[in-house]
Amino acid sequence: MSKLVLKGGSRPPWVGLAAAVWVQIAAGSSYNFSLYSHLLKSVLGLNQQQLTVLGVANDIGESVGLLPGLACNRFPPWAVLLVGAVCCFVGYGAIWLAVSRTVPNLPYWLLWLTHCIATNSNAWFGTAVLVTNMRNFPLSRGTVAGILKGYVGLSAAVYTVIYSMVLRKSALDLLLFLAIGIPILCLALMYFVRPCTPASTEDPSERNHFLFTQAACVLLAVFLVSTTILDATTTPSNAVAYTLVAIMVVLLMSPLAVPIKMTICSVKTKKLGPRVDSTEPLASGESDSSQIEPLLTPSSSATNLGSFYENDESSDVETLLAVGEGAIHKKKRKPKRGEDFKLREAVIKADFWLLWFLYFLGVGPGITVLNNLSQIGISLGVDDTTLLLALFSFCNFVGRLGSGVISEHFVRSRMIPRSLWMMFALMLMSVAFLLYASAHTVTLYVATGLMGISYGVLYAMMVPLASEIFGLKNFGVIFNFMQLGNPIGAVLFSVLLASTLYDNEAAKQGSITCIGQECFRVTFFVLSGVAGLGSILCIILTVRLRPVYQMLYAGGSFRLPQNSGH
Repeated sequence: MSKLVLKGGSRPPWVGLAAAVWVQIAAGSSYNFSLYSHLLKSVLGLNQQQLTVLGVANDIGESVGLLPGLACNRFPPWAVLLVGAVCCFVGYGAIWLAVSRTVPNLPYWLLWLTHCIATNSNAWFGTAVLVTNMRNFPLSRGTVAGILKGYVGLSAAVYTVIYSMVLRKSALDLLLFLAIGIPILCLALMYFVRPCTPASTEDPSERNHFLFTQAACVLLAVFLVSTTILDATTTPSNAVAYTLVAIMVVLLMSPLAVPIKMTICSVKTKKLGPRVDSTEPLASGESDSSQIEPLLTPSSSATNLGSFYENDESSDVETLLAVGEGAIHKKKRKPKRGEDFKLREAVIKADFWLLWFLYFLGVGPGITVLNNLSQIGISLGVDDTTLLLALFSFCNFVGRLGSGVISEHFVRSRMIPRSLWMMFALMLMSVAFLLYASAHTVTLYVATGLMGISYGVLYAMMVPLASEIFGLKNFGVIFNFMQLGNPIGAVLFSVLLASTLYDNEAAKQGSITCIGQECFRVTFFVLSGVAGLGSILCIILTVRLRPVYQMLYAGGSFRLPQNSGH
């Protein structure tokens, strides 16, 4: 593995985070399937079962990211983003060629494969920016994960605004935009997403910078929901539409204000000159570097961590001498939780599989609702599901960003494992499915909101949780292995369970469209139990991780293990 060159300074990580926001929006392209699926069905003559399988191809493509995870440890981020741009161009370009009839009679298996390739670009985009920024901000990984995952949650609303107000609801133009626009955007930004020297101590100004970025994200979310409702209830003119899109672009660029402010403050500081203490011997031409004290002293957590490994380090010389003399045979020490694991070391740990299964038991039911939200609404008498999709997207964002903020506060103040919030999310999800089963219009909207929040929390909490247990060095591979729960859950719960029961009820009604509460009722009860089982696993994992978090956050801030290679 080639050694990556780290960019020094406090400003480059924030430039990279601002660029990562746009890449994360690009990484949500799979949410567009519902916007062009009707065109696939009508132009290519697909039935509902074939369309559902293409939707699963979307889930498989964006979730199979082991290759991007491995690539993050071997190549710079720009190379990983470049591969994602190529996948995006090839995949969506082929779909556009098929739908536009430029290439007629494209085989179904090839169409399925192109969907996998197109959405696999999301795995390359997301892994590159997530791993890079988690390593650039190792002391604030929960906050960073919440912000980046929050923007992914908002990407559906961003694409909806572009689709409605710029492309005038042309699914064919949307596919062309995905094939050309997204690769150009990522190629323009890939230079700015780069590994930087991480801070070893807490920076007091960093908290304010994160608060600003979070506030900008919330403002964007409120704006997108308002714009979606406005478009659904009225017909805005071209001038109004383009003005709203311009405001959206400005809000997406708002995280750039942080590095711009840092640049301005840096210039002012240089103009004013270095601040000198009144007791410093200005007239003296001598300087003793040994008397200069560091401006920032190590945090108490770093001190505690040093004592934690003190015994191991003090015996290094004696151990080496003993090995040389043949007195003992040196054995490689296995990593402890909180240190850097390789994938093969992580998969033999009970915590790894507890986390995988509880994530699978949450995102599987969640993706089932997301893939069938239109059919759920129609079966309960809601023909226009635009507001349902907007509600899910907004609440998904709230869950992602909010859980990052809340968990970061409690993990520092009370050393509470992040898995506790996943437990609450799964309980909330279980309740949401029971509300869906009640089959009322009001509870449909309430359940969709709760489902969006739960789904967002599970995504946002899995990221920092995996990095805290198994380290950042091989985080890309471990994170993407966890992501496999998404497509597996889609196949089991969406295709085999929900679609089968739906088709059976539709057949009883003598139609391909099922109407009534019986269409999904059994599915909702089963998935409620599945989410409940996941919450039990969360309790077990939380109890097991409590000592780990007490060690990692003993001083009120995260302490980096000394063997971590990031």
